Amino acid sequence: MNQRIIKLFLRFSISAAFLSAVADRFGWWGSGGSIAWGNWNNFLDYTRVINPWFPPGLIPAIGAIATGAEIVCALFLLLGFKTEFFARLSGLLLLVFGLSITFSTGLKGAFDYSVFSASAAGFALSLMKEKFFEVDSLILSKK
Repeated sequence: MNQRIIKLFLRFSISAAFLSAVADRFGWWGSGGSIAWGNWNNFLDYTRVINPWFPPGLIPAIGAIATGAEIVCALFLLLGFKTEFFARLSGLLLLVFGLSITFSTGLKGAFDYSVFSASAAGFALSLMKEKFFEVDSLILSKK
């Protein structure tokens, strides 16, 4: 398969995963068996579970920072703006999430959510230098 198509697939799949998780914590997926949190409070409860080393008063800020980072990474990956940087940041964000799950609840949860695979996808994407449907390349081609 063409590397440009794989790069586009990685950008869109990582972005979709982030946006899906954000939609879930805001209740936009509705309710049902496949919903992880369903609302902000449940998300903060889970954030507390996987970050037991932080004081409870910091959990809302940590949840908001993580959510903001996911939204920013998703949007910039979708646009293809600074793809290598935001792919690396996505890989790091997912790695921290996976390690938090592992150290607080065990390795199985991180494997069940495929967090390490998604992290690896972010790091792999950051190594793909050829531009394809990216804002960066459109700006540079007009100069």
